[in-house]
Amino acid sequence: MSERSGKFGGDDPFEIAKTWLAEAEAAEVNDPNAIALSTVDSTGLPNARMVLLKGIEPDAFVFYTNYESAKAAELDSAGKAAFVMHWKSLRRQIRVRGTVIKEDGPKADEYFASRSLKSRLGAWASQQSRPLKSRTSLLAEVAKVTAKHGTNPARPPYWGGYRITPVEIEFWADGDFRLHDRFVWRREKDGDPWMIERLNP
Repeated sequence: MSERSGKFGGDDPFEIAKTWLAEAEAAEVNDPNAIALSTVDSTGLPNARMVLLKGIEPDAFVFYTNYESAKAAELDSAGKAAFVMHWKSLRRQIRVRGTVIKEDGPKADEYFASRSLKSRLGAWASQQSRPLKSRTSLLAEVAKVTAKHGTNPARPPYWGGYRITPVEIEFWADGDFRLHDRFVWRREKDGDPWMIERLNP
């Protein structure tokens, strides 16, 4: 039997990640697609925050945000990022490191159109990461953009996606006596073959 049979089985780490996420969607109460996204600023100081992963594609992990946010500035500057997905109910996690490019075309338009109206209007109203005078002023801005953009607002020019193309993906599952199972997939760059190793817990 293969060392990676069962929950670690398969030749495509993106398919394994999709399977794990689908299982989490059935087990986690809130936001099974939440990831802790890590970036670095211009001085190399790390930053982390929770965002929602919106796609696992054949070659990348995709999420969406305001391009004028602090995270976007750090992503654009470094061109690299990392994230971890952790599911307490399943006692599993996935860690990813890789390069980043914008998803700023039809796919971003399609995803934006699929969001709730309130979320779309909120994207127009919020100047993400910048100082806010009060919640009242934010709600006033929401009312203003609602009057301007109506019930079918287009995607703002400063809002879209990012694609993380990994050079490393680690799958971790809880084990008895803290003897956890860890398998890491590594490659030098996109398109290279994956090298797979079991790691000590």
